[in-house]
Amino acid sequence: MNKNRLIIEQLSPYDVATTVEKLIEAAAKKDWQNPAVHNLQQSLAKSGKEVRPVQVVEICKPEYSGKMLEKSDERIASVMMPCRISVYEKADGKTYVSLLNMESMAAEMPASIADAVKGASDETFEIVKSVIEAN
Repeated sequence: MNKNRLIIEQLSPYDVATTVEKLIEAAAKKDWQNPAVHNLQQSLAKSGKEVRPVQVVEICKPEYSGKMLEKSDERIASVMMPCRISVYEKADGKTYVSLLNMESMAAEMPASIADAVKGASDETFEIVKSVIEAN
């Protein structure tokens, strides 16, 4: 994965549903919680808009989120929580995974936030990598 970009995209060897399932399983193995999965295809269909499958997986690890929320002045970073991983199908019929490079976004923040974001970002990359490189 090229961590020099703001948004990182990788091809998944699985379909959307399987990729989402495997990401949630991989996150749980690292003690991450999964507060929600947003099925944007279904949400948009309710408004009459048809799009290819796309789901956004939310993951959260209290070890990192607690560090970011314990101090009042650092709560501003809550806008970056929980970590999100997008899984979608493109016109080529293949499934892709994308995520924000949170570590690069946190570079200008207080050290305690940057440290927590770096840890969360590193683990999120590991979770994604364990799924997309499983074959």
